[in-house]
Amino acid sequence: MNHASLMMVLPEEILTIGAIVLMLVAAWGGQGATKMISWVAVAVLLGAGIALAGPASSGGAAFDGMIRADAFGAFAKVLIYAATAIAILMAPRFFRQTTGDDLRPEYPVLLLLSACGMGMMVSAGDLLVLYVGLELQSLAAYVLASFMRRDARSAEAGLKYFVLGALASGILLYGISLVYGFSGTTLFSSIATAYAGPHSLGLTFGLVFVFAGLAFKISAVPFHMWTPDVYEGAPTPVTAFFASAPKVAAMGMAVRVAVEAMGPATDQWRQIVIFASLASIIFGAVAAIGQSNIKRLLAYSSINNVGFVLVGLAAGTQAGIAAVLFYLTVYVVMTLGSFLVVLQMRGEDGQPVETIASLSGMSRTRPGLALALAIFMFSLAGIPPLLGFNAKLAVFDAAVKAGLYPLAVAGFVASVIGAYYYLRVIKVMYFDEPVGEGFPKSGDVVEGGLIAAAAVFVSPVGWVLLAPLGIATMAAAKALF
Repeated sequence: MNHASLMMVLPEEILTIGAIVLMLVAAWGGQGATKMISWVAVAVLLGAGIALAGPASSGGAAFDGMIRADAFGAFAKVLIYAATAIAILMAPRFFRQTTGDDLRPEYPVLLLLSACGMGMMVSAGDLLVLYVGLELQSLAAYVLASFMRRDARSAEAGLKYFVLGALASGILLYGISLVYGFSGTTLFSSIATAYAGPHSLGLTFGLVFVFAGLAFKISAVPFHMWTPDVYEGAPTPVTAFFASAPKVAAMGMAVRVAVEAMGPATDQWRQIVIFASLASIIFGAVAAIGQSNIKRLLAYSSINNVGFVLVGLAAGTQAGIAAVLFYLTVYVVMTLGSFLVVLQMRGEDGQPVETIASLSGMSRTRPGLALALAIFMFSLAGIPPLLGFNAKLAVFDAAVKAGLYPLAVAGFVASVIGAYYYLRVIKVMYFDEPVGEGFPKSGDVVEGGLIAAAAVFVSPVGWVLLAPLGIATMAAAKALF
């Protein structure tokens, strides 16, 4: 271990030390220290993001290749830290109004530990480091899903997530053991050498099991079964977190494994990715049509969007990976914006309302909120000139350039199905008669500012960011090749 390696993992060190110190503060300060702990946790995430400006984004291999400090990992970490910070900021009012109690101080600490694990996932250069990071993220996520322990739905969500997550971890670990058994190493660079050699049935089986485990973490079909129930049952700020940061981390981890560790076996894993992509796009679109709960609808929307992200990965090219990162950036903003609007959905008693029918006539009772949600829905549907259209265009363009014409055509056609349920939400808001006096205004400046910022980002105004985003995503993708 040397000083250079420690500098390359400086963001993870900041998050770890910050989480431990804040845990001690929570133990002594109690619930009264929650507000201070939350803001300090956001500051810790900001500090970890600033630390990416040094060797953590350009240092190369650390700890004998077990960690990769490159532009790809740095780009993914920026998205992860930003989404985690927003999940912290959106929680206090939700818990205060829903449970009658202030947010408990363990919440921001768990998010910091989860962010540390996700940072390890996207920077892993070794299968064991990948697994340790995955488990650190997952253990925090199990607790977060059941954070409202007196709520039956939250407890059920945590239990389902834990049981199915343990199963997926076992599948992934079995795949890792097969890859290690037939390659003799867990380092990505050495595994790639093994895949470049003579064909091995054991390595092929290892590849299948590894990708099956990764598919669970990104909630791709057929390993999506946990997503709707967990998204509906978990507290809304936690659901917003699950739909954003862990998705980026799991997708970044899958991309790094596919390109760096199993690059020579692209023709083998591409078949798995294409199947998961088409299945996720079609199932996510069709299954969402009959949903009446807005959180379940957004759960199926996330499955649908994962399918589009996988189109870019299936291309297996530098342009394809750049398209994946661009799509993830836009997806995180659209999803967080949508869940911030869901946070505003409360009845006269102050309790959360999650039915799509409750949005009836919102264009007349809360016109600003309705406009923001309409922008997010149109963008998720991929309708121009919103950035969601540019994101879908990027992955389809990468697939066409890679010669995957059937995949691009099938994805394009299936996206039309998905547009139906997004437009249904807009129809309810703008054409149905209002239900009562609508949702009361929260008066929360932070939430209102975040909704406005997200809406502006995905609107045509966001086009000014296309050039710098394109440069950043291409530089990040180049780091893997």
